[in-house]
Amino acid sequence: MANIHKSVPENTPGDFFVDSTCIDCDACRQIAPTVFGEAAATSYVKTQPSAGADRRRALQALLACPTGSIGCQGDDDVKAVMDDFPLLIEDPVYYCGYNSPKSFGGNSYFVRRSDGNWLIDSPKFVTPIVRRLEALGGVAHIFLTHRDDVADAERFAQHFKSRRIIHRDEQASQPGAEVVLDGEGPWELGRGLLAIATPGHTKGHCVLLLDNRFLFTGDHLDWDRDEKRLSASEDYCWYSWPRQAESMARLADYRFEWVLPGHGQKVHLVATQLREQIVRLAKAMS
Repeated sequence: MANIHKSVPENTPGDFFVDSTCIDCDACRQIAPTVFGEAAATSYVKTQPSAGADRRRALQALLACPTGSIGCQGDDDVKAVMDDFPLLIEDPVYYCGYNSPKSFGGNSYFVRRSDGNWLIDSPKFVTPIVRRLEALGGVAHIFLTHRDDVADAERFAQHFKSRRIIHRDEQASQPGAEVVLDGEGPWELGRGLLAIATPGHTKGHCVLLLDNRFLFTGDHLDWDRDEKRLSASEDYCWYSWPRQAESMARLADYRFEWVLPGHGQKVHLVATQLREQIVRLAKAMS
C-alpha cells in the first residue's frame, strides 16, 4: 500500500500520489497517460484526475501497479474498478493488468478463442483477475516469451490446468513447462498462432503472432511514445545485441498491425507502416 509520507516531490497536490517505492515500470503511464508522467527515477502524478474516465483510469493504474506505489486519499471505491480487468484492447485481445513485481512490472495479455483461451506472459496470481479469467472461460494455454516475464505462470497453469509454452533456452525459469520449443522455428501453435524465435534480449526469447494482426513482443521491442517510433533497448539486452538486430530484421517478413510489448508502450499502425518501422529499427541496431 502506498505511503503518503513517501510521496515523491514531483506529485501535483491532490488525492492521487506516487510514492518512492515506484520502480518506474511505466504501467501507470500506459494506462492513464493524462494523469501520470515520468520523473527522474519514478512515475509521478502530473495532473490530478477529475471525475469521469480519467479518474477511473487512474484507479485502474493503482490496481495494476506491481509495487503498490500509487495511493488515493479520496473516497473512491477501488473495488468497483477490479472487474474492469482484463481491459479490452481490440477483440479478442485484452490487457490483464495486475502487473507483477516478479517481472519488473511487465505487461501480460489475454486472448479469447473458441478453441481455448490464451495468456501471454503472466500477471500476479490474485483473486480478482483469477475470477475474471474464470468467468471468461479460463486459460487453456500460456505462452511465455522469455524467462524474465513468467511471474506467476506456474500458479495459473496449476489453477486452470493450462499448458505452458516456452523455448528450451528459457526453460530453466519454468522447468515444468508442458510444451518446449526447440531450435529456430517458427512454430505453428494453433489456428492463426505462430511463435517466432527472436533471440537477443535473452537466448531463447520468442514473440507470438496472432492472426497476422497482433504481435506480442515480450522484451524484444516496443513503441517510443516520445520519438513516435519502434524501439529496442541495448541497455536491457542480456544476451546479444547483434542477434537481437538479426531477429528484428526477420520480423519484416511478417504482417502485423499491433505491437503489444511486455515492457513499454503498445502501438497500432497499418501493417505497411510497421514494416517500414521494423526495417528502419533493424538497420539502426546493426
